Amino acid sequence: MTLQPTILRFDSIDSTNLEALRQARAGAPEGLCIMAREQTAGRGRLDRSWHSSKDAGLYFSIVLRPALQMNLWPLLPLMSALAVSDALMKSCGLSTDIKWPNDILASDRKLCGILAETAETETGSAAIVGIGINLTSEGVPEDLRATATSIEEITNRSPDGEGVMTGLLEAIAERYEVLQSPRGAEHTLREWCANSSFAFDRQVRVSLGGDSFVGTTRGLESDGALRVETADGKIKIVRAGDVTALRPLELTTRHAE
Repeated sequence: MTLQPTILRFDSIDSTNLEALRQARAGAPEGLCIMAREQTAGRGRLDRSWHSSKDAGLYFSIVLRPALQMNLWPLLPLMSALAVSDALMKSCGLSTDIKWPNDILASDRKLCGILAETAETETGSAAIVGIGINLTSEGVPEDLRATATSIEEITNRSPDGEGVMTGLLEAIAERYEVLQSPRGAEHTLREWCANSSFAFDRQVRVSLGGDSFVGTTRGLESDGALRVETADGKIKIVRAGDVTALRPLELTTRHAE
């Protein structure tokens, strides 16, 4: 069945994901969307905060109740990243990259973050997918401008937030329907790899907690985990953590060690 989104709009809220979790636990149906002009306690992956200035970004979360085996639920953020990529191309003509698992990059800087969470509710398990897209330069704090960007900066024009939102809802509905179809998981994995420069042969550093290692990406596992080959030829499976691309200077330094 095609996803039928219903949007609840807020002027200001603590976090669209938190509100979506509250609504899901109260029995909200699949397709309920929470939108806000600003977040006072926006959240990103790994318990980080997400800067959420008023009207400077698209702050959005959706309640999903997937007809998928639980071992495939980790594909939801990958599916969502593809939907964001589709929507930005369609609404803004913007070509983007996907950094594992679900950051959207433009010109090697972060344009969008995605946070997927699960919740047990009286009507079964639910997934909450939160998406934050930097619309204008005000959405990017001064100290992050070397690593983050906005639609306004990349395209040199004021973005149509409602147009981006409309495109995003359409793209999520399409990608979500495909994911739940026969062989949809394999299709989603292939599409993610085709749309990400991080899927294969990318030199990366993986960090989790105080540990980190360097290696070369070798595609995805069936649950969306990243395969990284280390210098000794072993494959490490990455299901959590930060993945960053190594720059040429870092590679040169490593080879000189």
